[in-house]
Amino acid sequence: MNNIKNEVDVMNNQPIGFLDSGVGGLTVVREALKQLPNETVYYVGDTARCPYGPRPVDQIKEFTWDMVRFLLKQDVKMIVIACNTATAVALEEIKEALDIPVVGVIVPGSRAALRETRNGRIGIIGTVGTINSEEYTKEIKRKSLDVDVLGLSCPKFVPIVESHEYQSDIAKKVVNETLSHFNASNIDTLVMGCTHYPLLKPFIKEAMGEQVKLIDSGAETVTEVSVLLDYYDISASPNSDKKEHRFFTTGSVRNFETISSDWLPIQDISVKHVDITDIGD
Repeated sequence: MNNIKNEVDVMNNQPIGFLDSGVGGLTVVREALKQLPNETVYYVGDTARCPYGPRPVDQIKEFTWDMVRFLLKQDVKMIVIACNTATAVALEEIKEALDIPVVGVIVPGSRAALRETRNGRIGIIGTVGTINSEEYTKEIKRKSLDVDVLGLSCPKFVPIVESHEYQSDIAKKVVNETLSHFNASNIDTLVMGCTHYPLLKPFIKEAMGEQVKLIDSGAETVTEVSVLLDYYDISASPNSDKKEHRFFTTGSVRNFETISSDWLPIQDISVKHVDITDIGD
């Protein structure tokens, strides 16, 4: 009996794997550290090939699978695709292929938008790939036909975040100019449909005004992760050993460390450079 319990504990205390095209998924990890303090986080950001938004669908799938295979080698118990573009393009294929839970960010974000809107007019901002996929619109319309959805691609936002300029005057100017598209839209809810965008939230909030409710799709996703951990009975035990969160990047370690140190409540964050292009099956 004790052996069985030990095996269960080992599985429960496996890390949760998070993946993103760059540093944006750290906004999801931040929420995970808050909501799921017993869990261990392994994160890989493909910063060398970021952004994913403008890339062809087949290439986005290939790159996402590179990260998935890397995380599987780390023996994770669940994978969170903390990237809206990758979720839109590759989630269903990956869910079907794996025997561990896989969670994306679009369904939770859509659900939250429908919950918050009062006038039935919802805005979606995201990468070119996410907006062109219309996955948010499809998901929202699947739940309610009595809603108007207005999508806007914001191709300059991700490079600003990845270059650590998200608190700059340039960032404020770009956000204001881009979101002026919504000035006459009468939307009352705006989904930040890219996990990079919460790093620009102060400027987005200022540009949209207090009357517009901002939805952080990544934060909503962590609530779903929590539910699935309980459903599959794989939540980490509260008395497990000290967590060793691990962060991996395909690009600049220094830049990744700077942003993650700003954004995450973790001291002495350890970031390792990795090559995920030759992992194999």
